[in-house]
This record gives sequence, structure tokens and C-alpha cells, in this order.
Amino acid sequence: MKQQSNWSPYDNNGGTCVAIAGADYCVIAADTRMSTGYSILTRDYSKICQLAEKSVMASSGFQADVRALQKVLAARHLIYQHQHNKQMSCPAMAQLLSNTLYYKRFFPYYAFNVLGGLDNEGKGCVFTYDAVGSYERVGYSSQGSGSTLIMPFLDNQLKSPSPLLLPAQDAVTPLSEAEAIDLVKTCFASATERDIYTGDKLEIVVLNADGIRRDYMELRKD
Repeated sequence: MKQQSNWSPYDNNGGTCVAIAGADYCVIAADTRMSTGYSILTRDYSKICQLAEKSVMASSGFQADVRALQKVLAARHLIYQHQHNKQMSCPAMAQLLSNTLYYKRFFPYYAFNVLGGLDNEGKGCVFTYDAVGSYERVGYSSQGSGSTLIMPFLDNQLKSPSPLLLPAQDAVTPLSEAEAIDLVKTCFASATERDIYTGDKLEIVVLNADGIRRDYMELRKD
């Protein structure tokens, strides 16, 4: 009987994303390694995309689908700007991303996203997604190949209040901006030791009232 290789429209290019929301800031970070199987395709690929003035998305999974998703969101945001004469807020962008992913639920974008930014009150917000658009506003989140290593560490350090508590508690983390950046660096330094798909370089994007800034840290390259 003839053996045929089972072709798949998807690949997993690995990599890890983390986002942390604070009282007046948001930190979004991702490594820059892009792999397939045991091969590194490039050591310098940014997984972070600025969608609007106060919305930044970090995505892991299949980077071809991620790029297609970014293009769709950019087009939809441009239409929104022409119609409303303003930039989309982060919670509005979160809903748009959910709708865009859900629309493709029968042939999904193989993309696992975290969206971070500032809401209408200037507070940090983080939204975390699955591949078909189910999303939740949280205080911190991680996606990608290293998320199973990073998430328990963040849970231990940041202990967010239960979503079942009434009245609803604020999800933002009690850390200062500098402490959050240090925590993210620690997360990635640890994950890089154990996950072969995370490494090379860490890209950190910080959003606050002053605007947006980028920071980089070298990770191990093996």
C-alpha cells in the first residue's frame, strides 16, 4: 500500500508571548525566535504588532496566519477611523479581534494572541484569546510554546482575584511598571532554559500615558 505524507495547511512556529496590565501601564513582551520542528527559521522575527494608538497584539502559533490576521485587523481599523474619525480603543479592538477569529472558526487562524493596551480610563488592560475568538479580560496572560512554564509562575507572583467575586475586583496587577518589566525578563530567562522554541532575543513593548516604548534583552541562543 502506497504511503503518502499527510499534508497540513498549518505549522507551529513556536515562540512565547506575555502581557501584564498595571494601574496606568501595560507591558507586552515576546521572544523573536521563529522555528519549525527542530530548525530555527530566523532569530529576529517580531511577534508584536501595534494595531492602534493604545492597542498592541502579541501572537504565537502559525506566523503566516498571524500575518494574515494582522492585515485584516489593519484594514478593519482603517475603515473604523474613516467612519468615526478616531482611533479604536483597546476594549473595542479586543471585541473586533474576537469577531475576526470567530468568523473563521470552521477554518481557524492558527494564532494564539494576547492583546494589551490602555482602556478609556487610562488603566492597563490585557485580553487573552484562543484560536477561535473566545476571550477574557485579565490582569496578566501568556500564550505560545512557553506559556505552560510561564503561566504558573505568573499565577504564583501575581495571584489575580477570582472572576466570581462580587462586586467584581480590578484585574490589574499591584506591581510598578519597572517591577513588571523585571518580572517579564525573569519569566523569559526561565522559559528559555526549558523550551527549545523560545530564545534569541526578548522584545518588550511598554504602553503608558506618555506613549509607547520598546526595550530589548538578549536571551540564550542555543
